[in-house]
Amino acid sequence: MTTIAIVDYGTGNIFSVARALSAAAPADRVILAQTPQAILDADRVVLPGQGAMPDCMRHLDESGLRKALLAAARSKPLLGICVGEQMLFDLSEEGNVPCLGLMPGRVRRFEGPGYKTASGARQPDARQPDARQPGAREPGVLKVPHIGWNRVHQNRDHALWAGIPDGAYFYFVHSYFADPSDPGQICGTSQYGQRFTCAVATANIFAVQCHPEKSADNGLQLFRNFARWKP
Repeated sequence: MTTIAIVDYGTGNIFSVARALSAAAPADRVILAQTPQAILDADRVVLPGQGAMPDCMRHLDESGLRKALLAAARSKPLLGICVGEQMLFDLSEEGNVPCLGLMPGRVRRFEGPGYKTASGARQPDARQPDARQPGAREPGVLKVPHIGWNRVHQNRDHALWAGIPDGAYFYFVHSYFADPSDPGQICGTSQYGQRFTCAVATANIFAVQCHPEKSADNGLQLFRNFARWKP
């Protein structure tokens, strides 16, 4: 039996991820990994995340899971989700926090002309052609954080896109996005005032900015593909 470990470092929506993974891969054993050994013993690893990057990185260090996660990332299939995707890069602008450094690049905030922050500051002239965005009611204004359903455009073929149409909708909740230094690692993009990277892949690592566990059939299919993936 294959064991899929969800890294439990005290933050993130781990229970909804666990439920969705269990539904997508009922023959597999899905566990919440709270110790380094649980990560090292697993066959596959999922790194979820939700909340502020400084808190997430601090919790990962305080839990003692960082070293085991880095070891697993060298050889096991690894799926990053939301902040779990952002943590894979070198540095996040959210608190200027060093991250795991598994992929070269930075994590940037949605900012510039056309965005409206939670404080109400407005910068006009954004355009959003392909998102079903209930929060962006004023013409030309996009709210940050970005919350809603957006199309994901597949930049290249990958095993985790199997059975998922190009341009399929996924659910997003975020104010920051990854900006990879290596364009070859970009596996999917979406649009929110600008084209941004929302999926990355290299070797045995695949990661998405969206939330598959909240993305209905497309999200479940991505989890099924991960459970079968043999990088």
